[in-house]
Amino acid sequence: MSLVRPEDMALICVERYGSGSVLKYMERGDGTLCCEGPRLAGTYRPLRDCFMSLFLPHGYPDSVSEDYLDYQLWDTLQAFSSSVTGSLATHALLRGSGVGDSTATVTGATITWILRDGTGMVGRILFAWMKGSRLDCDAKRWRLFADVLNDLAIFMEILAPLFPSCFTLTVCIAGIFKCIVGVAGGATRAALTVHQARRDNMADVCAKDGSQETLVNLAGLLVSLVLVPLVSDSFWGTYLLFLFLTCLHLYANYRAVRSVVMETLNQSRLAIVLEYFLREGRILSPAEANPKEPLLPGLGSQVSIDVGVPLNAVVSSVSQLELLKKGNDCRYLLGWRRDTGRLAVVLHEGADSVDVIRSVVHAEILHRRSTSSDPARYQILAETHGQVRHMFPNFCYGLSASGWVTDRNLLDSDDWRANWDVNKGL
Repeated sequence: MSLVRPEDMALICVERYGSGSVLKYMERGDGTLCCEGPRLAGTYRPLRDCFMSLFLPHGYPDSVSEDYLDYQLWDTLQAFSSSVTGSLATHALLRGSGVGDSTATVTGATITWILRDGTGMVGRILFAWMKGSRLDCDAKRWRLFADVLNDLAIFMEILAPLFPSCFTLTVCIAGIFKCIVGVAGGATRAALTVHQARRDNMADVCAKDGSQETLVNLAGLLVSLVLVPLVSDSFWGTYLLFLFLTCLHLYANYRAVRSVVMETLNQSRLAIVLEYFLREGRILSPAEANPKEPLLPGLGSQVSIDVGVPLNAVVSSVSQLELLKKGNDCRYLLGWRRDTGRLAVVLHEGADSVDVIRSVVHAEILHRRSTSSDPARYQILAETHGQVRHMFPNFCYGLSASGWVTDRNLLDSDDWRANWDVNKGL
C-alpha cells in the first residue's frame, strides 16, 4: 500500500482549541479525512493537559486577563509562606492553651477559644460595616493591608505564650485581626476575580483559585511537618523562621498586587492619568498607570472628595444652589460639604458613569486652584466649569482609546441623586 504525501492531499478545514495549535483536516485520495497537527513527544502533553484542567480556568489563557499568570504565581508563593507561619502560630496557641501542661484544664482552653472566636466575629461585622464599600475601590491597597495585618496577627499568636497573664487578651486581639483579614482578603479577592474573568467565567476562575490555594496549603502543611518540630524547642529558631517567611510573604504580596493591571478607574488611577494628561497632553494606558498607583495608605496626591452626597450636605440656601449652578451644564453639582469643608459632588438623577468620572476630574482641577475665601472659591468654581467643558471630551475619548473602561468605575459614589431641573419647561 503506497503512502499518500501531504502535498498530494487537499486542505478541507482548519481548527484550533482556544489559542492553541492549529489542526489541519486533509482529504485523502479515497475521500477520508486526515487530521494533522503538532505532536508533543512522550507523556508531556497528557500531564500538561491534566494540570491545566485541574488548576487553570477553562480556555486559559484567553479566558482570563493578561496579568493572571503573574498574579497567581506570586499569590501562590505568599500563600505558601502564610501556610507555614500559620502552623507556627497554631503550635504556639496550642502550647499557650495548655497542651502538654498537666495543670491546664480543658474548660479554660475552651473558654479562651470561644472568646477568641466571638470577638473575631464582632470585629468582622464592624469592619464590613465601616469599610465594606471601600474594598472594591481600592482592592489592591486593601489586599496588601490584609496580608500585613495577617502577619501581625500571626506574630501576636506566636508571642502570646510568653505572656501567660495576657494570653487570652492577646489571642482575642489576634482573632479580631484575622477576621478583618478574612473580610478584606475575601472581598478584594472577589474584586480581582471580576477583573481576571474575561468570558463571564467568574465561577470557574474562583473555583480554580480555590484549587490552587488548596494545593499550596497542602504543600505548606507537608513542609510544616518537617520544620515545626525542628524549631519548636528553639526560641531563636522559631522567630528567625517566622522573620524569613514573613519577609517572603510581604514581598510576594507586594509583587502580586503590583502585577495587577486594572482597566477600571478608581480615584488614585484617575488622578495619575489626569495629572499626566494635563502635563504632557497624553493619556497613560492601564499598563503604564497601574505601576504608579500607591499601595500604602496616605500615599498619593488625589483630592479628598465625597461623590453622591445629598444636596443639603452642600447647600443650605437657594443662593448657594444658584452659585453651584452658575456656568454649570453638567449632570452634577460640585461644591464643599458644610460640615467638613471637603469637596463633594451632588449627582443628577440622570448621571451615568462618564458623569461621575467627569465630576471627579473637575474636583481634581478645582482642588489645584482652591482657596479658603468663599467668594473667591465660587468664582473659581464657575471658571473651572469652562475649563472642564473644553478639555473633558478629549480626555474621555483618550481614556477609551487607551484601553480604560468608562461605562463603569470604582469612584465610590453613594446612591443619593437629585433633580434641580424640575421647574424647567413649566
